Amino acid sequence: MHAMDHRHNSQRRRFLQLAGMGLIASSGIPGLARAMTGPALSRATPGFRPDVEIEMVSRDVMFPILPGTRTRLQKYFATVLKGPANCIADIPGSYLGPVLRLHKGQKVRIHYRNEMKDPSIVHWHGLHVPALADGHPMYAVKQGETYVYEFEVMNRAGTCIYHSHAHEQTAEQVYQGLASGIIVTDEEEQKLGLPGGEFDLPVVIQDRAFDASNQLVYVSMPMERMTGFHGDRILINGAVHSHFEVASRAYRLRLVNGSNARIYKLGWDDGTPITVIGNDGGLLEKPETRPYVMLAPGERLDLWADFSGRAVGSELVMRSKPFHGVLPAMAERMLSGHKGENAGGEKGHGMMGGMGMMGGMGHGGSKGMMGGGGMGGMMNMPHMNLPVGSDYPVFKIRVTRQVSDSPKLPTQLSTIRHYQLGDVANPNKPVPLAIAEGHMSMTLNGRPYKMGEVQDFEKIKLNTFQLMEIFHAHGSEGGHGSNGSGQKQEHGGGGMGGMNHGSGQQGGGMGMMGMMGGMQHGGDNQGGGGTEHGSGGQGGGMGGMGGMGSMMSMAHPIHLHGQQFQILKRHTEGVDAEAYATVREGFVDSGLKDTVLVMPGEKVTLIKPFQDYTGLFMYHCHNLEHEDMGMMSEFQVVE
Repeated sequence: MHAMDHRHNSQRRRFLQLAGMGLIASSGIPGLARAMTGPALSRATPGFRPDVEIEMVSRDVMFPILPGTRTRLQKYFATVLKGPANCIADIPGSYLGPVLRLHKGQKVRIHYRNEMKDPSIVHWHGLHVPALADGHPMYAVKQGETYVYEFEVMNRAGTCIYHSHAHEQTAEQVYQGLASGIIVTDEEEQKLGLPGGEFDLPVVIQDRAFDASNQLVYVSMPMERMTGFHGDRILINGAVHSHFEVASRAYRLRLVNGSNARIYKLGWDDGTPITVIGNDGGLLEKPETRPYVMLAPGERLDLWADFSGRAVGSELVMRSKPFHGVLPAMAERMLSGHKGENAGGEKGHGMMGGMGMMGGMGHGGSKGMMGGGGMGGMMNMPHMNLPVGSDYPVFKIRVTRQVSDSPKLPTQLSTIRHYQLGDVANPNKPVPLAIAEGHMSMTLNGRPYKMGEVQDFEKIKLNTFQLMEIFHAHGSEGGHGSNGSGQKQEHGGGGMGGMNHGSGQQGGGMGMMGMMGGMQHGGDNQGGGGTEHGSGGQGGGMGGMGGMGSMMSMAHPIHLHGQQFQILKRHTEGVDAEAYATVREGFVDSGLKDTVLVMPGEKVTLIKPFQDYTGLFMYHCHNLEHEDMGMMSEFQVVE
């Protein structure tokens, strides 16, 4: 039997076994699990013989991050039941879960037990696994329950991550600590002699905010959900004021953006070029150099960092350098103009300057747009102390010992198959992924996420390659979006006419710059300001307001579950050229990807394979607040 057929049939047997035990409820989606209760996957499959077996637990903990009082967090713990002892490795002094170390071809079983009060599930971000093992939010387990994952490691060598994927709670649970890294190795990589052991460093970059009692501060205002939450302290591997003590030789730095929403533009403070050897999907074919690299939430980059020739006592700082254009213009003016102390104790300087458009907005009453506590409350948002796109230190390298030997950078790292248009099943009809933003709503393909609702174009035939386009749907016609070059799309749609939040009624849309006219929030009807309305309902679009959508547009890191894809092209005809120039040299789009940052006005064309496994596979914005707000959907892979 062909290996691919064996994997597919193995998944089918596991599904049928569970169904036979009465553990999977039926659904309107033929052949797929739609509702699962409690301990549905609490049993291992008898015929699956793992090489690695791990028990993983998530718990509420108190953990020391800052001096003094411990911080209330959520944390993963793991124990090896079978396999190499080094397949899990704790990060010393970190609230992050242990790093998993796996090898291509290994069969893995993980018993995940939730000991927290809220439901949760684990997603293995970047791994190509069966749908039942992908961490779909419909499989979330309650306190005291267990979910059993079984899969074969099919990925190339590279850096992946794992994190909570609980429905509408992903952002907060990840912020509370439920995340860590996965390192996959294979024979191709092992032949290269890349830095290993103590010279192979995970670097998980996160931002957090703390109150005076050392407790985490999370979303307190609607604006923080719309932009995604940004803290005012940078943590590396769970530690503040982080630095690495190194020898004068080459290292491999595995950069992971573990922030909820913050985008980084990373570069060495002395102007040394960045050498990239890998991204989301593992090693590149050849090393690439950049003056800086962009790293969005969910993305990974492996760097070759050679400190040979640097004197003992010398230091090198990785900074996030100035850029702009990733937030709506209104938000950038509001959130990037304040000067405050950043993670390194330096002053952060925003790109836009001034409070601009938001002066005089009220935030206390039921009619207030922000629902907070006046502009004074806005000034206390963590954004303001570490502005998005400002210049600040991320981590420091300190050379503490001299050595004479160091590995050499290989000129050839790996071999990658390059997907071609001739490989795809839909060369003339790309699958659309239409991004749309509105007041307190984020959507993909014209509607917020509703579990199990799959549109026709999201049904994908197994073992096909699909041409896809990700674009911002901000057309002037209600219910339709633009793909960045003016072409109307058949699917997707813009967005916000008649959205309602927290009530059973529908608003009347957003017409002619009447910005929030007819919106419904918690049953409090906030009247109309518009004179021209969308058609009502969630697909009604923005009526005659073409410019409003683009004004609200922002960058989105779009993550596709399942097999990793290849980027064919970034179409930049619709971008703000001046803003785009501050980021364009930092994209590492070669190789394989599972997350791509799509700038405002940009369209990204890619090819994604759907091999080996049927079932539901998510795609969503990896700005985690946006994901929880509904910027998520799913593909149904069918035979």
